[in-house]
Amino acid sequence: MINFTLFKVFFMIGLFSFGGGYAIISIIQAEMESYGWISSTEFADIIAISQMTPGPISVNTATYVGMNTSGILGAIIATLSISLPSFIIMLIIAHYFVQFKESKVIKWILKGIRPVTIGLIFSAVVLLAETSILKPNSQLGFSLSTITSQFDIKSTIVFALVFISYLKFKLHPILVVVFSALIGLIIL
Repeated sequence: MINFTLFKVFFMIGLFSFGGGYAIISIIQAEMESYGWISSTEFADIIAISQMTPGPISVNTATYVGMNTSGILGAIIATLSISLPSFIIMLIIAHYFVQFKESKVIKWILKGIRPVTIGLIFSAVVLLAETSILKPNSQLGFSLSTITSQFDIKSTIVFALVFISYLKFKLHPILVVVFSALIGLIIL
């Protein structure tokens, strides 16, 4: 029964996720927590590990959760089921794209979906901030004094150093990960 649930959940995530990558994070996180498969902290760890491993975040997460809940068969089912909708949709789109690529309706639909992707990416940023730079059991609020008292200073310093160095020096992402690990090892 768990394998069917894994298939259903990850198939639906794959079917209704537009934008991929970071846009899909909040959807995956909500589903994983609703089934009790992983915690917020564990999910943030998966995201961090996914940055260091090849493959999309959604596939890495599906594989991890599938393995955690139902072993190798669960990992295979979850991985295939999150990828299956994209595969089917791309086959259909490839077949009809030439006919409709100049359609105003299609252009309007895509234009309407783009802001949704930005909103989903932002919600992923909030999720990662809550589990990465806030003190345990804190949540972002709207009061400035509440927000500032909840930040883990050391984690915030690591975040700021990495963020600024990445923007200023245009470091390669692999170097940023190594740099972050070293800073974390020294400071945290």
